[in-house]
Amino acid sequence: MTYQELKTEEQQYVMNTYGRFPVALDHGEGATLWDVEGKQYIDLASGIGVNSLGYNNPVVVDAITAQAHKLAHTSNLYLTGPMVKVAKTLVTATGMGKVFFANSGAEANEGAIKLARKYSFDKYGEGRSKIVTLLNSFHGRTVTTLKATGQARFHNFFFPFTEGFDYAEADNLDSVKEKADSTACAVMIELIQGEGGVLPLDPGFVKAVEAFCRERDLLLIVDEVQTGIGRTGSLFCFQDYGIRPDVVTMAKGLGGGVPVGAVLAGKSCCDVLTPGTHATTFGGTPLVCAAADAVLSVVNDPEFLASVREKGSYLRERILGLGSPDIEGVRGAGLMLGIIVSPEKRAGIVNGLLEKGVLVLTAGQNAIRLLPPLTISYAEMDAAVEIMKEVFA
Repeated sequence: MTYQELKTEEQQYVMNTYGRFPVALDHGEGATLWDVEGKQYIDLASGIGVNSLGYNNPVVVDAITAQAHKLAHTSNLYLTGPMVKVAKTLVTATGMGKVFFANSGAEANEGAIKLARKYSFDKYGEGRSKIVTLLNSFHGRTVTTLKATGQARFHNFFFPFTEGFDYAEADNLDSVKEKADSTACAVMIELIQGEGGVLPLDPGFVKAVEAFCRERDLLLIVDEVQTGIGRTGSLFCFQDYGIRPDVVTMAKGLGGGVPVGAVLAGKSCCDVLTPGTHATTFGGTPLVCAAADAVLSVVNDPEFLASVREKGSYLRERILGLGSPDIEGVRGAGLMLGIIVSPEKRAGIVNGLLEKGVLVLTAGQNAIRLLPPLTISYAEMDAAVEIMKEVFA
């Protein structure tokens, strides 16, 4: 079908909840995509950071295919090998305690919220349930994780929201201490605020928050839905910051293209959620965990992670080297970058890149967000930068 034919049927049959770009994608190879009419695109978005190993990667494709021939789903009433293997890899690589598998980043964050509140309830009883997040944060689209999100524009329409959240200023320890009063049980942060504009937190602030949480027995939850699984050049971004969270959430790149989320809990709180207190039908299904195992077999390698850091530095310098007055800076880490432009010009730049064959994202008020596959080649990056040169000119 052509784009227009697909668009006509989409308008008839699919809920209008997305402002989609005028493209219908068909297939991909590496970090390059083709639409249904044969136009080629260099993908600097990777499905919002999901396609961590690119498209048609044989490691992921072969793992999914082999598992589909064996067992796609059983439910969590039974053990399966792929689930246990992925959990072991994550725990061994981080020194954390145990894993709970979900289906998305929002579900992983919901699980972390429940874990934190039960941890506090088990030790202190009622009245200590508030979770402090940061202004400009984003934690998901469920009713609870929308409320956890520190952006007022998301707190609309769906009343009543889940209560028990408050919002501190990023990089302001006094603000965190003020909000995390005697009713608090946890502090939840993104180390780089992705949707908020690719905004890295100050390392000194993060270390101080960690110390404050230890002092007050508050769980420190790090939302690594976007930063995790090699995106910043370490398996998890918290390793770059030299901290030890109590809980880490992940999703996106973990499945390499299939939906998966996970809650990784430290040894002090990994037994809080007990039978009957949390569950999901599809979490940890063998098909998805086979894909996650394949992704980790590639990403959880020091040489691969070093290559992510090198590619990120290369792409950043190439973009800055364009010398365009419209580029006010590039921030981020690894292959999670934000090109800073004026809000008034951003839409035109993004649409210009799309027209010439480069897919990008936006974030915050003034960032063009880049989340390319971690396997992107230097040739693909060079081709994308040449197109940027035309558009910014």
